[in-house]
Amino acid sequence: MLLDKINSPEELKKLPIGELTLLCAEIRKLILETVSCTGGHLASSLGAVELAVSLHYCLNTPEDILIWDVGHQAYAHKILTARAKKFSTLRQAGGISGFPCREESIYDCFTTGHASTSLSLALGMACAQDLSGIEKKHKIVSVIGDGTLTGGMCFEALNNAGHLQKDLLVVFNTNEMSIAPSVGALSNYLNKIISLPIYNRFRDALQDFVLKKIPRGKRLLGLAKKFEEGLKNILVPGILFEELGFRYFGPIDGHNLELLVTTLKHLLALKGPILLHVVTKKGRGYKPAEDNPENFHSIGQFDLATGASLKPEGVIAYTDIFSKKITELAKDNDKIAAISAAMPQGTGLDKFALSFPERFFDVGIAEEHMIGFAAGLARGGLRPVVAIYSTFLQRSYDQIMEEVSLQNLPVVFAIDRAGIVGEDGATHQGIFDVSFLRTIPNLAIMAPKDAQEFETMLEFAFKHNGPIAIRYPKDRVPVARPTPQRGYPESPETRNIELGRAEVLRRGKDMAIIALGSMVYPALEAADILAKEDISVELINARFAKPLDRELLEDIILRFPKMITIEEGIIDGGFGSFVKEALGNKIDVKQLGLPCEFIKQGKRDDILAKYGLNAQGIASAVKECLK
Repeated sequence: MLLDKINSPEELKKLPIGELTLLCAEIRKLILETVSCTGGHLASSLGAVELAVSLHYCLNTPEDILIWDVGHQAYAHKILTARAKKFSTLRQAGGISGFPCREESIYDCFTTGHASTSLSLALGMACAQDLSGIEKKHKIVSVIGDGTLTGGMCFEALNNAGHLQKDLLVVFNTNEMSIAPSVGALSNYLNKIISLPIYNRFRDALQDFVLKKIPRGKRLLGLAKKFEEGLKNILVPGILFEELGFRYFGPIDGHNLELLVTTLKHLLALKGPILLHVVTKKGRGYKPAEDNPENFHSIGQFDLATGASLKPEGVIAYTDIFSKKITELAKDNDKIAAISAAMPQGTGLDKFALSFPERFFDVGIAEEHMIGFAAGLARGGLRPVVAIYSTFLQRSYDQIMEEVSLQNLPVVFAIDRAGIVGEDGATHQGIFDVSFLRTIPNLAIMAPKDAQEFETMLEFAFKHNGPIAIRYPKDRVPVARPTPQRGYPESPETRNIELGRAEVLRRGKDMAIIALGSMVYPALEAADILAKEDISVELINARFAKPLDRELLEDIILRFPKMITIEEGIIDGGFGSFVKEALGNKIDVKQLGLPCEFIKQGKRDDILAKYGLNAQGIASAVKECLK
């Protein structure tokens, strides 16, 4: 196998170009065999194999800088950069990350996992290189996808790069369109001509001659440029990039290795900001992924022969509950609208979109705009729900504060993947949301313990007169079980949600435990373990991370010397910190949660166990506290 001989891009360069097609086939085979067992971002990585091979074939990495936006396309890059033998550990604890990771390899210049960032990073590096004064400049290349261009940060960087005119190559990979044969052939021919070194030397020399020797030379060049732009607008969709200050080449076939290598070699010799547009096919080489690329964008384990998911039958996730309930609520309330940032399927809004297409909005990878847009809908009388992963909500902090909470608008934030997400690792762990949301005035924060409570919280959220967030984990929904006691003595049943009101699940005499959301059922199991050792704990389901149930807290102070708070989020500034701040020194509060650090990939249950956030860990913490 060719792949056995490739331990670095230097060894890749020794292959004749005619053998690169076979190498690409071997890379695809390895990606498929691995991801079918580990899960991962499959369709985009299969589509970018030839692109990764061509870039490393033409660049001198790691001296030349190659930055992959997000990293969904980067599996072939990992395989080519001394990680082929470790690739079977993809997304596993102690293995290699599912995204580019700076700690993992010198070929990964940045740890990436969020979209629309690579152009800014690349431009910054290009400016730093110029300011460093080094004689031999390294090439700097940013690879972006078509989804990247839906993010405002990408356009800000494009605009700035065109203005600064630094040496920078942007490879723009679109995979949602095909090139019509006639346009593709004409475009390929045109790009072969205009990327040739002799053409560009002639172009530059002619421009210099016209400006210096011919009267009104600037006007002639302006007319020539307008003609060239008009021609390009007819032949290729590059006029936007030209207007932003880039020289545009493409679109070309992103699976044609010879064309890719030839074009890249020519373009890397040019100065200034260059954009190469390539068109690839998601899922290339694996028919199930080619036919259903969205299903194979991010996938768990699957049967390689059929493409069928190996997700256990009968398992219901919180996303499934959200998907069903939000669609039901919208049937009875025509004011409910739903917004996704390019993730309708991942957030469960795909069913809503089918049922109410006029009330569903996919804004693309533009989280800042998403929240501002939601504020506009709410101000106009609608009841918008923003469905978003916790890790991506971080990108819209200013809009949550200024456009929504400052105006006290009734926007519902459905925060999926809150807590440990597992195999996607440090860039995707949703562990910071409570700590950065709880300081925002007017915003209430809820977390359900099970499916029934989640549905009730959604009903409550759309009646609440102000902004409200519901955070829920990337996890199966626990099977609800009856509890010995519910509510306060004066209220035997607290099935209905009241703002800032907690739920007493179990009475006890030795210690109080307040658990938030996903930690309630592990705490219940811990209470059972402790009961066998004659330790009696009072268990409270917080329901709200904000506002706190201060009446209940005052009652706890009177009856217990110690209390434990439990949350699936960072301790620093989180729910437990809020409780501790509220109570001052009136009671000893021990906080169980996650450390304020970037937690690497691994199975969700294993990570929670590591930090004592399972039944055994909670029981041990209680016993240690009681000592």
